[in-house]
Amino acid sequence: MSTQRPGKSDSELLETTDVPTLLRWGLGVNGSHHTALFGDGAVAAAITLDRQGALPRSVAFLAKVVRSGGTRYAAELDEPLPGEAAHTVRAWLASAADVAPDVAGDDAVARWVEAVAAVMELRHEAGTATAPTW
Repeated sequence: MSTQRPGKSDSELLETTDVPTLLRWGLGVNGSHHTALFGDGAVAAAITLDRQGALPRSVAFLAKVVRSGGTRYAAELDEPLPGEAAHTVRAWLASAADVAPDVAGDDAVARWVEAVAAVMELRHEAGTATAPTW
């Protein structure tokens, strides 16, 4: 019996994940939305940013920016990440800023961005990432 599933891969399915919605519903609450944000949402974000050429260290640095300057500050940066990923992550941060208006919310967003960076790093180490590893 084959273990292969017809249709789309997990990566292709995760590409359709609505990260801004997960951020709006998953921040600040513990429960299924929070779990989805830090699980499937982090993996989907990592795959998206990886395909747009972002590097894990850039995403990890962005988490520090969010923690020190706030989510809204990071969302308003001209280039929160280099290249194509800037537009994507700016939209995610703007969505998060609407529901994370204080230091505790900024910390939750920073933890999520750190989780995204960790997933990206794991993908690079496993050889499944698409971005250059320079």
